[in-house]
Amino acid sequence: MITTRAAVLNEIGAPLELTDIRVDDPEPHEVRVAVTHVGLCHSDLHYMTGTVPTDLPVVVGHEVAGVVEAVGSAVTSLSPGDRVTGALTPSCGRCANCEAGHSTQCTRLEEVRLRQRPAFETVDGRPIERLAAIGAFSQHILLRENALVRLPDDVPLHVGCLLSCCIVTGVGAVFRGAQVRPGSTVAVIGCGGVGSAIIQGARLAGASAVVAIDLDDDRLKAARGYGATHTINGADADPVAELHRELGDGVDYAFEAVGSARTAETALALLRPTGTACLVGIAPMGTELKVPALDFFFQEKRLIGSYMGSGQAREDIAQFARLYQQGRLMLDEMVTRVLPFAEINDGFEQMKSGDVTRIVVDLQA
Repeated sequence: MITTRAAVLNEIGAPLELTDIRVDDPEPHEVRVAVTHVGLCHSDLHYMTGTVPTDLPVVVGHEVAGVVEAVGSAVTSLSPGDRVTGALTPSCGRCANCEAGHSTQCTRLEEVRLRQRPAFETVDGRPIERLAAIGAFSQHILLRENALVRLPDDVPLHVGCLLSCCIVTGVGAVFRGAQVRPGSTVAVIGCGGVGSAIIQGARLAGASAVVAIDLDDDRLKAARGYGATHTINGADADPVAELHRELGDGVDYAFEAVGSARTAETALALLRPTGTACLVGIAPMGTELKVPALDFFFQEKRLIGSYMGSGQAREDIAQFARLYQQGRLMLDEMVTRVLPFAEINDGFEQMKSGDVTRIVVDLQA
């Protein structure tokens, strides 16, 4: 067991508190990672503000990169010194969903994540929860071997962390979730980090038109840099009417990256007949959708969800790293700024600004 520094959420709606915690030794299939960088994600805010419930105290954070420091006795594929990012949905590899290629929907996830002892404790021995069994806002974390991907040396850790959530979620939703066809038309509602990744995925998939929809002109300007061919400010015009004016009868695919009932319903309305709406943003607990049933019967629209990219996360992250190496996937441009660990709460405040795509925290600074 070691003592390290972490940003702990002790009270819903309160700032994170930097404090010393204790981290357990790795179990046989676990790896201890010295965390270097973590991306700040709106999913973390759901837990911090209480829109998604969590036990307290808890260390949130999940978009992580770092260096392997120690490995368990059964670990064979990683060694101390390896640079890694997280594949945040460890899977058993043997259940029906895993064998069908849907490892993000492993039916034994809770069993896979189960530990005999708490991974994190206060210095006086009280257990501390970890968001998604990760708790990345800690200078040291424990992850299972199959929840980590080795990063190439020329993928910097401050951008490599984006691969673990933002990129695999957004680009994965395009290729694995909706399976966007080359030449098709795409709309993306919400152009923050995940939305920007979806736009890049649509560009990589060969979409003939990519419509970015947001309420902020700065985000829409950035969206063009990531591959959007059209932009609509939803504060200035009805997105559905404006998109129909631009493209006719709607788009083949609409992605929702906000996490609200209103924008989910808009995504369905943006579709042409036979189109697919893909919900990617996490909505607050209890959110319900009200959609017109006739859209499905007479127009054959489809409404689907995509969680963490809907695929094989470790394989996909490795492929996306190669796309970055080839200059085809933009990561450096997505990192608006890197902040020292002590300024993590300021980073969440800065996320409200429209000129921010991703804030990354350097846990060693």
